[in-house]
Amino acid sequence: MSEHRRKPPQPQGGGRAAARRAAQQPSGRRGAPPRGAASASSSVSHGEERPYGGRAAARRAAQRAGGRRGAGGHDVAGRRGVPGKKRLIDYPRHDKYGWRRWVPSWKLVTGLFLGFLASLMVAGTIAYAMVGVPEPAKIAGAQNNVYYWDDGSQMVATGGEVNRQIVGIGQIPGDMQNAVISAENKTFRKDSGIDPMGIGRALFNMARGEQTQGGSTITQQYVKNARLNNQDQTLSRKFKELFISMKIDSEMEKSEIMAGYLNTSFYGRGAYGIQAAARTYFDKDAKQLNASECAVLASLLKGATYFDPAGATAIDSTATKEANTERLRKRWGWILDEMVKDGHLEPAERQKYTELPTVQKPRKNAQLSGQIGYLVDLAKANFVNKNTEGITAEDLTKGGYEIHTTFDKKKVAELEKAVKKVIDENIDPKKRPKTDTHVQFGGASVDPRTGQIVAIYGGEDATKHFTNNADATGAQVGSTFKPFVLAAAMRDGVRDPELGAEQGADTRRIVDPDKSRYNGKNKLKIRNWDGSIWQNEEGKEWLQTNDGQENYGNISLREAMIHSANSPYVQLGMDIGIPQVREAAIDAGLLESSLTKSNVPSFSLGISEPSAIRMAGAYGTFAAEGEQREPYSVKFVEHEGVKVYEHEEQAEQAFDENVANNVTDVLRDVVDDEEGTGKNARLPGRQVAGKTGTTDGNKSAWFVGYTPQLSTAIDMYRLDDNEKNKKREFLEMYGTGDQNKIHGASFPSEIWQDYMSKALKGAKIMEFPEPEPIDGEAVFGGGAVSPKPTPSSSPSKSPSSSPSQSPSQSPSKSPGRPSESCNPWEDWTCGVDGGSSTGTDQGGDNGGVTTSPSTPPGSDGGTDTGGNGNTGGNGNTGGGLFGGSDG
Repeated sequence: MSEHRRKPPQPQGGGRAAARRAAQQPSGRRGAPPRGAASASSSVSHGEERPYGGRAAARRAAQRAGGRRGAGGHDVAGRRGVPGKKRLIDYPRHDKYGWRRWVPSWKLVTGLFLGFLASLMVAGTIAYAMVGVPEPAKIAGAQNNVYYWDDGSQMVATGGEVNRQIVGIGQIPGDMQNAVISAENKTFRKDSGIDPMGIGRALFNMARGEQTQGGSTITQQYVKNARLNNQDQTLSRKFKELFISMKIDSEMEKSEIMAGYLNTSFYGRGAYGIQAAARTYFDKDAKQLNASECAVLASLLKGATYFDPAGATAIDSTATKEANTERLRKRWGWILDEMVKDGHLEPAERQKYTELPTVQKPRKNAQLSGQIGYLVDLAKANFVNKNTEGITAEDLTKGGYEIHTTFDKKKVAELEKAVKKVIDENIDPKKRPKTDTHVQFGGASVDPRTGQIVAIYGGEDATKHFTNNADATGAQVGSTFKPFVLAAAMRDGVRDPELGAEQGADTRRIVDPDKSRYNGKNKLKIRNWDGSIWQNEEGKEWLQTNDGQENYGNISLREAMIHSANSPYVQLGMDIGIPQVREAAIDAGLLESSLTKSNVPSFSLGISEPSAIRMAGAYGTFAAEGEQREPYSVKFVEHEGVKVYEHEEQAEQAFDENVANNVTDVLRDVVDDEEGTGKNARLPGRQVAGKTGTTDGNKSAWFVGYTPQLSTAIDMYRLDDNEKNKKREFLEMYGTGDQNKIHGASFPSEIWQDYMSKALKGAKIMEFPEPEPIDGEAVFGGGAVSPKPTPSSSPSKSPSSSPSQSPSQSPSKSPGRPSESCNPWEDWTCGVDGGSSTGTDQGGDNGGVTTSPSTPPGSDGGTDTGGNGNTGGNGNTGGGLFGGSDG
């Protein structure tokens, strides 16, 4: 371009444009004007243009033009825009930049908060005006629950009737009113029906995972009890409850609310209202209650299931009499103390109440007499514990439920008849008051194919004897526990004595019940799996006794089961490991809570206390070829035509089919063998497997047996029914029923046989599956050793001619069954006496404790001493702590 056409420098505007042009200059002279040209300022001062002075001048010019905005309406980004205008809701904020634009002003926050409160108040006012107060009379009516037999016919309509008598506030003691105020709502007489602080406290506690007590006022609880049908814990129902409570408080006197609350609350045992509760628990009218009794009833309002001193184990196994009584005692004392603190009770009167007042025993409805009461309680507990809808025992008392059970009317009647027949013919307290008093029987029958409880015997009458004998009673099961030991031996195997206590399947040996031999010696010295002598915490040893002090020598596990020899199975349990035996019992269906936590040798002899229901179910696992099903008593439940519960069948393969079938095969011989302890339970034409059990001191006796389609457990014991007797304990049964000793082979098996023959009458005859031989080894335990070959009568040069028969070649009656020939491998009567027993038993039938030094495996050397003068030890015939004699 020619020189004469070049434009002269023009005055430059200020702001960022000038700064940008200045930045384009050579970096060597930062901020210097272009050579040969004058810089001008975009500002005018006194009518003259100021020359451009670099970036600092531009910055000052921009500041004079309006903060961070340049001249001519340019913003700091060089964008042209309209100057910001303030809005009604200034958000994002017009005069802030960056993150500050998105931070609301305090005016905006305050305005929104006030607006929210105003809208909330408007909504609350509208809701308060729209919510009506339900009539209590429409809620007060309650329906019955109807229980049905398994065939659909009605068993009984009961359990939902309301035991309630309305009384006026004048008949409710002031102590009762003050007790609930001190315990539940200290601000009752001053609040407006709701307690905001209490609600906040409840929410805070709930967030911390603690109890939410304190959120509801007495007014709210009255509304919930008497004015609302829907008990769902939904947000809408909670809001409705709040508004109704405020309306109730404004429309009713506090005394009316208090009377309504105490007259509609549930106190347990079917009692609604203070008058019914006073009669139920103290057999007196409400107006006669003293402060101590009022504190008890106020405690029950927190939840009768956990505070009724009679217990409620049918609903929750933790709600025992002892636990409930302790909980009641603590809350009762706390309420009385709070009444003193709040000025409702004089300290001098409080000091009078040092012990819980006497509470009446529960009384049953006449409709629930006989076995019906036990059946209803069992079905109720099953439903409450298993339903997933949150339906509680208290909900059931309000009625309207149709409960379809698994109980077979005919079988229930036959089981009751079989027990009564034995009682009528043999038990006579008047004739034998020292031996025939307090005799109890229990029983349960379960279908192993489904788990359905088809029949139970809970006692003579549910309105007279309140404990369900088919459920947990505390009676030990004795040798009926041995099949679980055998199952563990065939499933888990015994440990290698050269290795540690904890061993996996790769080092264990599966036990063949026919090839293996265990020492059946009476007073056998029990050893650990490694051969060392077992000792208790005091360092004492144990000699295991057999029933009748019988010596069996070396004996197979099948024969030991047939004769119910104790020594072999105690030692077998030690070789397997008590934890594995416990696990096998649990897998079969016993509750872990019913099994003793101790790992003493006698664990294998049944010192645990499972219920008859659980024993029948566990044996049913063997009948079902190892499939375990939980026993249950409710098939489905409907409420107002809607099905609210249905049992879901679940089966688990607890044992391999062949293991279960081999256990069954051994238990069949207990019944079929002429010397079997269970031969009295035979059912002509049907296959039966079963086991007898008699415990230490002859304090309980059992027979548990099954066919392919029905498993039944019968137990017998002596226990005082009077709960006021604080020294109640299981009593010996020597002489009971005019018998020297009660065995499982006597009355229990007699009842079992009578019941099963009638219960199965007309039913299809089914057979157990034939078992395959167990793929196990010949294990020798307790000092038993392999028999030496018997020399032939003439020398033989042929090494192939064996003078004795190997265990695997022995013939059998059926797979796994012993031969009838006299073979030292197959017949314990052949006189095999493996292991040395060179020690001398000094002291006769002593306690079984020995102070002799430990002896090497395979021998019982040393002198057996000690004792406390009784057969088997611990002061009882049959082995004391580790006894468990059987019959």
